[in-house]
Amino acid sequence: MAIRETSTGIGLSIGRMTEHDLLEVVEIEEISGLSVWGWDAYHKELQSPEDVIMLVATKPTAESIAGPNVAGFIISRLVAGELHINNVAVRPEARRRGIGATLLSAVLNHGRRQGARLAFLEVRAGNVAAQGLYLRCGFQVVGRRRGYYAQPVEDALLMSLSLET
Repeated sequence: MAIRETSTGIGLSIGRMTEHDLLEVVEIEEISGLSVWGWDAYHKELQSPEDVIMLVATKPTAESIAGPNVAGFIISRLVAGELHINNVAVRPEARRRGIGATLLSAVLNHGRRQGARLAFLEVRAGNVAAQGLYLRCGFQVVGRRRGYYAQPVEDALLMSLSLET
């Protein structure tokens, strides 16, 4: 799945993550303070293409020569008719440009095409910016998981979105 996306205002392409993207994905993960998966976990997920949707937002080739190529990524998995969104992150210098929303929209659309009826995600209770993104994309808070995150310990808000039309 390669989608040419220009609505972000910076002309990014959204496409499937490959092994070549993993070093930058792990770098974005570390910068963003996500729960650590690391290279091995992402690589293992790439080996399960039938139920895993892993997308990256990348710069055009000419622009990527001057710096990082991957601006953001999203990791999700289809399980029993549900789309579980595991990780979403965008480089700090590329935030607030619609990249996260574009990645989220792409993965939700792919999940719908694969028959998912519902999307779920957990977000740190203190991550107001991410919660705002998810709310703007139609997610609703449906629960709280106490002490879900480590380093630092923090609750997670469970959010969901119906994918049925």
